[in-house]
Amino acid sequence: MITRSCPAPTGVAVRPRLVPAPYRRLFAAEGAAAFTGAGFLARLALAMSGVATVVMVSSTHGSYALAGLVTFASLITTLVTMPWLGRLVDRFGQARVAVPAAVWSSAWTAVLVVCAVLRAPAWALIAASVLSTTAPNVGAMARARWAEIHDGDAVAMHRANSFEQVLDEVCFVVGPVLAVGLATSVAPWAGKVCSLVLTLAGTLLFAAQRRTEPPVRAAAPGSAADGRSTAPLRQPGIQVMTLTFLCTGAVFGSLELVTVAFTESVGHGSLAGVVLGLQAAGSAVSGLLFGVVAWRGGPVRRFLAGVAGMAVLMLPLTFAGGLGALVPLMFLAGAATSPTMITGTGLVQELVPRERLNEGMTLTTTALLGGIALGSAVAGWFVERHGPGHGYALPAVAAVAALAVAAAGAALLRRGVRGVRVEPAALV
Repeated sequence: MITRSCPAPTGVAVRPRLVPAPYRRLFAAEGAAAFTGAGFLARLALAMSGVATVVMVSSTHGSYALAGLVTFASLITTLVTMPWLGRLVDRFGQARVAVPAAVWSSAWTAVLVVCAVLRAPAWALIAASVLSTTAPNVGAMARARWAEIHDGDAVAMHRANSFEQVLDEVCFVVGPVLAVGLATSVAPWAGKVCSLVLTLAGTLLFAAQRRTEPPVRAAAPGSAADGRSTAPLRQPGIQVMTLTFLCTGAVFGSLELVTVAFTESVGHGSLAGVVLGLQAAGSAVSGLLFGVVAWRGGPVRRFLAGVAGMAVLMLPLTFAGGLGALVPLMFLAGAATSPTMITGTGLVQELVPRERLNEGMTLTTTALLGGIALGSAVAGWFVERHGPGHGYALPAVAAVAALAVAAAGAALLRRGVRGVRVEPAALV
């Protein structure tokens, strides 16, 4: 990927510089608002899906352990299906792959809902959940569209990545609240049905925006010589990012399930979505600020700082003794999430060639979802045996693990981004 760069002078301190009107120009491009609005629906469905499954299964079958296991089975399957779908998108185009994948996913999600309502055995829930894991990664496809629109303009790409992360966090503010609200006020399965409808409608509308769909690209001539034509997962830098995002996902998965269990244990189960939304709200606020500030210093350094901040800010949750203490701590816990994800996305865009961009971004998203599955399953087991009171130790441990992986692999990340840089001149 050919981009502009400007190395930082030796000895220059890291300091922020405000950028005026950072987001307004993003939507001057024709079609940008249309694909963003359409993609929001599908991404909202993803934000609803996990907690909707937990609430539905725990309500119909009376077991958090089973709810965690069903979520784990669904998300762990994405370790195979999502990179495969990303590779197909790079090869055949977004619309040709996303539409049939969304239809298949929605059909099996409907089967999962029926199984839950009929109180089918655990194997039926798990089978339906596994078969429903073909929902396309609309977030990665949207970022690929921004990369096409702003090809070579790294300042605009920093803002686009920041905006995309904030949009993700908005989804994770609204999604859990909507899912839990529907499940508690309408029926246990209502949140999952809403997620199904949004997945199908959002993906179809997104795919219909053909003007901004990136063209299918062949491998760049000569790329084999520098090793950039290899599969993204074979690149050491992507391996580090994948493992780091796996641990980060475990933070989110354990946090989600423990919060649902904790709020129920203190008699406020209907507020689980609101409490989870506070963590996403904190992340959204920090993401907006991060996007309008141009930070001096390299992307690897900023990524490490974000992961370290996430580890530090998760620790206070272990001292939450009630809902009153939990509310502000959840907002604070989200403050480092967006900066970590924004810089992580930028690193991935540097580490993979453009013709493998969907696959590369989907790998880290898959790792994130796989980590959510792992965190959810472990948290379900922990809560069943030890209660939710000490459950917030789990996301704290996972955040420390993410920091350890990122720090250990920092040299590989720097080696991967040495040479062509995606950093804008204003950010270095």
